[in-house]
Amino acid sequence: MSVSSEAVGVIQVLKVRFERNMHRHPGVAWADVLARLEAHPDKIWSLGEMERTGGEPDLVVLSGVQMFVDCSAESPKGRRSLCYDRAALDARKEAKPASSAVDVAAEMGAGLLTEAEYMQLQTLGEFDLKTSSWLETPSEIRAQGGAIFGDRRYGRAFIFHNGAESYYASRGFRASLRI
Repeated sequence: MSVSSEAVGVIQVLKVRFERNMHRHPGVAWADVLARLEAHPDKIWSLGEMERTGGEPDLVVLSGVQMFVDCSAESPKGRRSLCYDRAALDARKEAKPASSAVDVAAEMGAGLLTEAEYMQLQTLGEFDLKTSSWLETPSEIRAQGGAIFGDRRYGRAFIFHNGAESYYASRGFRASLRI
């Protein structure tokens, strides 16, 4: 299969990061990851978007599942100041953010981390020491107008809640992408 020069650049960045962070994916061979990526060029584009917006995606193994996740130290800079989802964005009458975390993730071909995935990611490093990240919110919380987010303070990870329509310069989201 032939890939574009842009895709080759993304793949090279991913390979270097993969090799530098073997603790995130023990027992996984780069050749296997590369074969799966080459079989799904749309995923390479999504990973390029994750990289372009500051996510520093890397392959991680969470609950036995291999997926690419944003591993930047802080919530990706190019994906902050977003409310949670389209309904929250539409509900704001004033001072609307540019978009929502759920919409931007979908445009990138990715998803948001679940609460369990976020907590597992935090065992692989220290993430969101100064920022926070929106997480996939259970429907029963979202139905009441809320959404959840995570961060790391005082040496441990926390999950909090907020109104889904809120947004902050220091809150973004970490994308996840299964290949």
